[in-house]
Amino acid sequence: MELFPSHITLNGQQTSIDSLLTTSQKTESWEAEWLEFIKEWYNSSSVIKVQTSGSTGTPKSIQLKKEFVAASALRTIHFFNLQKGDQVLHCLPSRYIAGKLMLVRALLGKLDLIAIDPASDFSILQNTSFKFAAMVVNQVHKVLQLPRESWHLDYLLIGGSAVPKELEEKLQTINTACYSSYAMTETATHIALRKLNGSTLSSYYHCLEGISVALSEQACLQIHMPGLEHKFLQTTDLAELKDNKSFRILGRADHVIISGGIKFSPEQLEKKLEPFIFQPFFISSLPHETLGQQLILIVEGKADSLQEQAIQKTCEQHLTKYEQPKLIRFIDELPRTENGKLKR
Repeated sequence: MELFPSHITLNGQQTSIDSLLTTSQKTESWEAEWLEFIKEWYNSSSVIKVQTSGSTGTPKSIQLKKEFVAASALRTIHFFNLQKGDQVLHCLPSRYIAGKLMLVRALLGKLDLIAIDPASDFSILQNTSFKFAAMVVNQVHKVLQLPRESWHLDYLLIGGSAVPKELEEKLQTINTACYSSYAMTETATHIALRKLNGSTLSSYYHCLEGISVALSEQACLQIHMPGLEHKFLQTTDLAELKDNKSFRILGRADHVIISGGIKFSPEQLEKKLEPFIFQPFFISSLPHETLGQQLILIVEGKADSLQEQAIQKTCEQHLTKYEQPKLIRFIDELPRTENGKLKR
């Protein structure tokens, strides 16, 4: 495996890495990010520095071996059968691992990388066909606003946060094969994929080649894969296993709320309500004198008594007595990370 090819194909043009390493032209901030990563990939260090997303705490910087990152890129190339010269769309911020991996895939797979501003309106899809793209949820919403017959994309990888049920339903109407990723910065992006549409859609994530999973005593997912510093990587994701290659995520152990001595997974309660509440929301808690913690529902939007009554009725219809939130609160905008994950 050649980790450091002498050229990369950008926008249909073969470009020497040396010219990129020495470029001094002024660029947009998003272009500067991926140029900076190219320089880091080709420096003398055996590792790259990456930033975690911060969805479960303060973002932190970690190091990943370049060979480990390259192995992740190759797994994706093989899964999606990406071939030399295939056009792939790079529309993710390159300061995060998912954006960096798009560049590594292009280098190792000799792909034709079309890089655009992550804040793009994606009109490029209306005049260019792509084999593969990776996006976060809010970008997918933008793409789906384009006329369906005007764009062509073979494979779409959706990551950064859970895919809302409402978006999954919209994906059933398009021809693009869509996948949700189970990914961590520590594993150099995804270790498993879940098909979201088409005849082979699934509720389970399926591990990529050479990767397997297990459960801890606390029913949290353990990841076994080549290149890890330790025997396995322990997560705080509560999971259900079909076998050692297939799993479902039920929620996070560190999000569990104990109210009146009963444990509640906010993610599981949210799934029950998703089909019936049409603005962004999440389940949280507040301290309570007798319950310890009381369940509350946070809704994005302006406070509205009629809407609050409707949501209350929805909770009564679709949640058990003890699952029902004691309070409903409205907030102008839910706190999120840049890639769309809720900051619970």
